[in-house]
Amino acid sequence: MSSQALDALSLDMGVNQNTNGSADAGMTFFGQFVDHDITLDATSALGTRIDPATIPNVRTPSLDLDCVYGAGPEASPHLNGAGEAEQFLVHGRKDNPRDLARTCAGKALIGDPRNDENILVAQVQSIFIELHNLLMSKRVEGGDEADDIKACAHGGIDTNVWQDHVSPRLTSFEEVRRFIRLHYQWMVWCELLPAFVDQDCLDWALKHQPFGWDAPVMPVEFTGAGYRFGHATAQFEYALTDGATPKGLFAVPGFGRRPVDGNIDYAMFFGMNGSVQSQKARPVGPKLGLPLLNLPFVHAPIELGDIEETLTLAQSRNLALRNMVRDRYTYQLASGQQLAAKLGTPTVPVPAILKDKGFTKTPLWFYCLQEAEAFGGGKLAGAGGRLVASVFANLLRRDPTTFLHIPHFKPWHGFGGQPSVMAGIIAYIDANRAHMKHVDELQCG
Repeated sequence: MSSQALDALSLDMGVNQNTNGSADAGMTFFGQFVDHDITLDATSALGTRIDPATIPNVRTPSLDLDCVYGAGPEASPHLNGAGEAEQFLVHGRKDNPRDLARTCAGKALIGDPRNDENILVAQVQSIFIELHNLLMSKRVEGGDEADDIKACAHGGIDTNVWQDHVSPRLTSFEEVRRFIRLHYQWMVWCELLPAFVDQDCLDWALKHQPFGWDAPVMPVEFTGAGYRFGHATAQFEYALTDGATPKGLFAVPGFGRRPVDGNIDYAMFFGMNGSVQSQKARPVGPKLGLPLLNLPFVHAPIELGDIEETLTLAQSRNLALRNMVRDRYTYQLASGQQLAAKLGTPTVPVPAILKDKGFTKTPLWFYCLQEAEAFGGGKLAGAGGRLVASVFANLLRRDPTTFLHIPHFKPWHGFGGQPSVMAGIIAYIDANRAHMKHVDELQCG
């Protein structure tokens, strides 16, 4: 592995201005939220080689929102209120009711701490917490909306199975959780993925299982390369509210109490009806916003022990280089050309910066970005598109409780009237805040 060649390629990727693709800007951070819902490698270190088959996934490899709910109110009680609020999720602080609930040390009380690493993914987390609390309030109130929640939650599940696995005490909680899970799964397949993946790849993935039924549920080619395409969709800077001066991605840091001026106007990130024009994500391609080439939370250089090389601190903070070092050194993944040969897709040439240094194959992560530019019009296509689409199709197929197994599933009408279901959920929360119970009791930190 030549880290010098990979370093040169990574530096060539950096851009200091925004370029608009077709997806809403918020979809980048919804994609990050989804990543944190299905994967967490808490054991491998970037500077060591590791057999991918030995890596435990700390998250459940399913679209079940364990990054929001943890293991539920009985096993993760620190995420829930007390007394009558026991089946509600903690959220907000007195100084900023829109922030995440926090410990006395400022740590977010959420199912996956990574969803506090920047203020944008943190506010996607808040959407799902507030949605749960609002729907729990509606379920407790009773009425037509409560009946809709119950009917949807029980769809596709045998009554005996429900009775065998759900404590009567937690019936309302489990109904709300499944109602939200079904809509979340639908949004992942029908909104998030089409925003970034060519539709032909999604259609293909529903008809094929290219890696075999006994393949890993979460293949390392997906977690270590393919799904990292989202890094390339982050803009150089974002305006948090309408008319505000844009800020760099890390200008308001995560992993701590969020000031009120860090609260976003959701319409700036998800297209909604009204006068506010939403910002857009970058098209998928071989360019990255400059903030990602200088990660502020990396404080130590990476040591590549087997080849006796230590990256500089600047190199270690470069996300593009980190991705390719993980690809070539830590996991030793198949190259882009090898994956294309397996999946029967056209190949993309090795970039000149690498070819001039003797490379005959392209690191898979960068190759997926090349394909998007060459074949996908700013969306994943070819081998990368089929890889990402196939993993999600497999997650939805193998879990019998997903929306894919409910014939003619449609999102609830209460989330309608907006350009997307995500926007509909945001509008529904905003329109019904007066119905949300236990708001003050659930604040902490």
